[in-house]
Amino acid sequence: MATWGNSMLQDANSSMMEQLSFFHDHTIMILSMITVMVSYIMLSSMMNMLINRFLLEGQMMELIWTMLPAITLMFIALPSLRLLYMIDEISNPMLTLKVIGHQWYWSYEYSDFNNVEFDSYMKPLNEINSSEFRLLDVDNRTILPMNSQIRILITAADVLHSWAIPSLGVKIDAVPGRLNQGSININRPGLMYGQCSEICGANHSFMPIVIESISMSNFIKWMNSV
Repeated sequence: MATWGNSMLQDANSSMMEQLSFFHDHTIMILSMITVMVSYIMLSSMMNMLINRFLLEGQMMELIWTMLPAITLMFIALPSLRLLYMIDEISNPMLTLKVIGHQWYWSYEYSDFNNVEFDSYMKPLNEINSSEFRLLDVDNRTILPMNSQIRILITAADVLHSWAIPSLGVKIDAVPGRLNQGSININRPGLMYGQCSEICGANHSFMPIVIESISMSNFIKWMNSV
């Protein structure tokens, strides 16, 4: 991971989040160059005595300072549009996970299997272990295989919610009566934490999400034992 990504973003655990981190670094570099250049021109203009009271126009200079920002915006817009397209693109998913937001917990359904569904609540303080995170761990983790294309179908049963996992680069709104979809491909095994990112009521802060990524063979064993 790049230095800027390490200091401001979570470690990426999907190719999409890696691309988002690279785009973040790319944009920050452009903004830094603009800031340095504008600051230098302002200081230079204030400190020197090179003035011309009879200069009325400079068409070439006006053309340059109109075109340069437009070209700079293209360097930001084109990678951004590419990323937006990649985020919405879903191709040949191996697994479909349906997520339903409730006040104030999540329900999960594995649509490719029969009768595999469960609710996921935040663990109360008196039940968490020393190795678990306060306000982030849940009683039922969402088990997903790594290195597999996974389609996420998201909706809500009552009010607006938002299913967000920063390390996977996923944030999808859960809207009542509407089915939104997204795609993830997890790079390595581990635990990924997220929360509801839409203000959905009094217990909005207590809707954590925990994804546990495991190998495909272990996922099949887990699915057979459910």
